[in-house]
Amino acid sequence: MFVTNEGPILHADLDAFYASVEQRDDPGLRSRPVIVGGGVVLAASYEAKAFGVRTAMSGGEARRLCPHAIVVPPRMSAYSAASKAVFAVFEATTPLVEGLSIDEAFLDVGGLLKISGTPSAIAARLRREVAERVGLPITVGVARTKFLAKVASGVAKPDGLLVVPRDGELAFLHPLPVERLWGVGKVSAAKLRERGIKTVGQVAALPEVDLTSMLGRAAGRHLHALAHNRDPRPVQVGRRRRSIGAQRALGRRERSPAELDVILIALVDRLTRRLRAARRVCRTVTLRMRFADFSRATRSRTLTEATDHTETVLSAARGLLAAAAPLVETRGLTLLGFALSNLSHDDAVQLALPFDQHQTTALDTTLDTLRDRFGRTAITRAVQLGRDEGPTVPLLPD
Repeated sequence: MFVTNEGPILHADLDAFYASVEQRDDPGLRSRPVIVGGGVVLAASYEAKAFGVRTAMSGGEARRLCPHAIVVPPRMSAYSAASKAVFAVFEATTPLVEGLSIDEAFLDVGGLLKISGTPSAIAARLRREVAERVGLPITVGVARTKFLAKVASGVAKPDGLLVVPRDGELAFLHPLPVERLWGVGKVSAAKLRERGIKTVGQVAALPEVDLTSMLGRAAGRHLHALAHNRDPRPVQVGRRRRSIGAQRALGRRERSPAELDVILIALVDRLTRRLRAARRVCRTVTLRMRFADFSRATRSRTLTEATDHTETVLSAARGLLAAAAPLVETRGLTLLGFALSNLSHDDAVQLALPFDQHQTTALDTTLDTLRDRFGRTAITRAVQLGRDEGPTVPLLPD
């Protein structure tokens, strides 16, 4: 009888993915600080991160922090190919793979003990195969729950393997800073630290009612459960996205309303095309903003009926941005993003009366067909002629 003290879930996360691909493909970049993206940092190698360079930072600020960094343009096709090769390794390891993004996934290896060995042995073999077959470093956390496996991989980075045994879960988790809990951002962390709560163990020691009074009912209950490592979610194969989003980093240069509108149009065009390709419709449009002081804000609108119609989504997005204009003017916008949520399959749409006024997507689907055949820049709006729409980031299937 095989018995193990190890949890069955692996969280596998490629290290500084874009930058690692560049260092793999150009030996001259290895062990040197590398920044992917000029105007805005899309990725930074760990050598650059050591100087404080971070993703989404402006290129100018990154070069001030690390003047000897090597800046390279992004190569999205190379990153997409590398991701597919890594996921092939994942899927050869276990059929239970839940992709989170193109560079990370959960794997359930609990049923492979007699076939492939312990979770730690499987994780070590996976890391070795990714290095040999794809040439990239990957960090793996092993634990009983998805939450703890992800925390373990974060602690083990870069290029590491960390196993949290079942009988040592809270001993590992409780000394960590509160920021390690999913859902604890700058605002929540500040609220907790103002009350002297700095570690996960201190969160766990609080009654749930105290957390809910500080952070709200949903957030308080969520953090109380995680602080005790209560996370019953299984690894879900083929789980569809609950939202589809895109964003554009703007740097610190002031943008006119007309410039922001062009960026908005490009984002909405990209999102609705993805929506139709996935045969889905949305009900909620969400605006995401980051300001010059690094604070963030979101605004959302729920539509009267689900849609994949570009002009309908664009109208809602423009309304959200117009309503936020005073905030943008006073605080300076450095990132603009949109997300489409409340998704459902496009054959589940209930037509609204009167039928003759129902929005048609004939034009949208025709444009999609042309772009699929001749490339996304083959046909475009007049306001986007000659403008850089920013890189199209490779994604998991929607």
